[in-house]
Amino acid sequence: MKLTHLDSDGKAHMVDVSGKNETEREAKAYGRVTMSQETYKTVKMGQGPKGDIFTVAKIAGIMGAKKTHELIPLCHPLSITHIDVNYDFIDKDSAVEIVSTVRTKGQTGVEMEALTCAAIVALTIYDMCKAIDKGIELGPFYLLEKSGGKSGAYKKPKRRNGETAMKGKIISVNISKDKGEKKHNIGKCSLIKDMGLENDAHAGFMHRQVSLLATESIEKMRKKGLDVHSGDFAENLTTEGIDLISLPVGTRLQVGTSVVLRVSQIGKECHSRCAIFQQVGDCVMPKEGVFAEVLTEGEVKVGDEIEISSQLTVHGSL
Repeated sequence: MKLTHLDSDGKAHMVDVSGKNETEREAKAYGRVTMSQETYKTVKMGQGPKGDIFTVAKIAGIMGAKKTHELIPLCHPLSITHIDVNYDFIDKDSAVEIVSTVRTKGQTGVEMEALTCAAIVALTIYDMCKAIDKGIELGPFYLLEKSGGKSGAYKKPKRRNGETAMKGKIISVNISKDKGEKKHNIGKCSLIKDMGLENDAHAGFMHRQVSLLATESIEKMRKKGLDVHSGDFAENLTTEGIDLISLPVGTRLQVGTSVVLRVSQIGKECHSRCAIFQQVGDCVMPKEGVFAEVLTEGEVKVGDEIEISSQLTVHGSL
């Protein structure tokens, strides 16, 4: 896959869009703000220590979207035709969900503007409420959908009951005796705190104690004609449903009834022509593999749920 923001010498540059056709373009982005129950009760009423939370946050998001090209160096200044922000209140999680919508008619898309809008809205909610709760959590943020342009339409897959990929399940539990080889599914395994999977070659490897890879990532390799399966990329846990690659470092994952993992690294350096590369002809782990530390030990088995228990906490002061 070619990165369009790099020139032939590998140097960063702004993409020349002068040859592109002007088309109607739209992008929607998602953001989430999670807080304590007491704070949520106050926030849901719309009034915080600094006044009208959601009106101020919406205006901030609109302003932020219009200034995206000033914040992200290689974004183009755009003639934006529409910006909107909608909120949804999730009582069971004490969370506010944000959906931003941005439209333009031009030669490049508005995905970054939509994402900037959602992020600025969330940051503003934090700022409006930090006097009563400094432990408010922000995230995840991601693109929901986009339309227009050469690449066409994109829509983020939705999961069970229409929920986004906050949870999924374990479809394979894999170990190997040696490093640099495929792992095999053993069905269930004990995860040891600060170590990893019992009897696995990679257990105890610094902060990369457990490796995870989504079956959706493996499917990408199958579509390239590769005969690959769970464990072929040396991942310990193969998942389905949860959007692993969108998780920030620091995210805590609940697996089954007792195990808690903390995401410590996204992707890794691929060793030149490693054994796995030679066996399967490609390697998705450097791009989409996720590594984690074991915070709470226990047993993990095929069929266990895996879900986000918490993400990075944003701290601040008045």
